[in-house]
Amino acid sequence: MLSAIKNRLTSLLQLILVIIYIIFEELIWEGIAKPIYEFVHSLKILQKVEVKLHSVNASVILVIFVLLLGVVEALGIYAGILFVSGQVVLGMSLYLSKIPIAAFTFWIFRITEDKLMQFGWFKWIYDWIMKGIDWLKSREIYMQTMERLAIVKASIKKSLKAFKVKYFSKESPFITKIKRLYKTVKESLSK
Repeated sequence: MLSAIKNRLTSLLQLILVIIYIIFEELIWEGIAKPIYEFVHSLKILQKVEVKLHSVNASVILVIFVLLLGVVEALGIYAGILFVSGQVVLGMSLYLSKIPIAAFTFWIFRITEDKLMQFGWFKWIYDWIMKGIDWLKSREIYMQTMERLAIVKASIKKSLKAFKVKYFSKESPFITKIKRLYKTVKESLSK
């Protein structure tokens, strides 16, 4: 009896961790933060900053990174508090506004990773986080959820493609009607 309860609680905890990780990885990182990160990385002015960061002392880099990470996490926690307290729109707005800062912080991490890893405690924390993510990804529940998610994503893409073809292709009846309506309105306004 106790063993069954323990197993159910463990499975529930794993499911919660998987859902949280997938939300952050699939929705927030892949959908929002990664494009911002790639945009930030492509900016010419930041490429000059990147070169300068390589000559900055590792301790200064650590302070900058930890401060930015602290701000990002504090904003995320506060957004969660707002969300839970019923201020959903404000909480979501705050959370979405922190994403560019998080992308910039991740950019700094990637650029200065070699300097940050010089600190033993930092490397230890980073390694434990990576081990935790690897452990989570090795769970059966994670793999099953990702398989289901892939099916859902494919279905959504197929539906969106069909919607675009039906309503927004050059020969679609919808576009033809809109063009005809535009032409009619334009002619009536020019009279």
